Amino acid sequence: MKICIVSDSHDNRELLNAAVAEAKSLGAEAVLHCGDIVAPSTLRTLRRHGLPIHAIHGNNTGDTFHMSRLGQESEAFVRYYGQDADIGLAGRRVFLVHYPHYAYALACTGDWDVVCCGHDHVAEVKSVPNVKGGKTAMVNPGTVGGVGAAATYVMADLEHMSFAIREVPPPKPR
Repeated sequence: MKICIVSDSHDNRELLNAAVAEAKSLGAEAVLHCGDIVAPSTLRTLRRHGLPIHAIHGNNTGDTFHMSRLGQESEAFVRYYGQDADIGLAGRRVFLVHYPHYAYALACTGDWDVVCCGHDHVAEVKSVPNVKGGKTAMVNPGTVGGVGAAATYVMADLEHMSFAIREVPPPKPR
């Protein structure tokens, strides 16, 4: 299963849409958002892609009440978890948390195959040795909103446990 991992969109709908559109064209079957969405309307713009979205809020919480309501709508393309999420996808355990220092600590436990984070707007994929004698993938997609850094996301393949940091393509003119 291929997935699109994003974070820190800060309501930049055009760049978020461009990243998800490209990821879908590359075979993504779901989107993971590691926080700092702010407005629920930002996620509503992703409906056109028809992919399930798993999202947490980050430190720019914005409208958590309506974010929660969005996750309860009948066509529920968004699953909103709050501050963190433990998700099962394609036989893999994936954890979403906004802060990299928490992500590192969780990766060290070996309880998850992949731990995703955001917050610092620095795109990075690393393999963290864990207490169970293995390694856990720690993925920070950077800022899909291009806030203080290049707009990036991660295209992941959970079957092969491969992760590629990609620059967001320029949004198509309207």
